[in-house]
This record gives sequence, structure tokens and C-alpha cells, in this order.
Amino acid sequence: MKALTETMARALVEHPDSVKVTEQQHENTLVLTLTVHKSDMGKIIGKQGRIANALRSVVYAAASHQDKRVRLDIAE
Repeated sequence: MKALTETMARALVEHPDSVKVTEQQHENTLVLTLTVHKSDMGKIIGKQGRIANALRSVVYAAASHQDKRVRLDIAE
């Protein structure tokens, strides 16, 4: 999940070296936190959050075959 999220985010931003994804395990939930350069936040979120929702949809679909839940948080 981490590699998938990084790959998608790097393709969207102007500062791909600033993209960082961290994983944390909480009970049965895997929490992925996506951090990007401050100037790239708008590109990751998109108009009305459409890009962020699309990223989450792809990650959730990729995780659907696992027994644990996945959550994608976007941080500055």
C-alpha cells in the first residue's frame, strides 16, 4: 500500500522528492499518512477534494483483499 500511494502521489506533484508515506498499525487498521511539499497540497487535494478521494478509492480497492482496513490521511 505504501509503494502504491507514493507512486500515485509522485506523479501528481511538482516536488516528488518531498513525497513521504508513513505506515502505522492501529488494531485492525493500517493508517497511511501522505506528506507532500506545502506548495503541492492543492494538487493532491484537488478541486472539492476529488483527487484526494480518488487516491483513497484506489488504495481502498487495492486493500480490499486483505483482512484489515486501510485509512489514508493527507498531512502537510
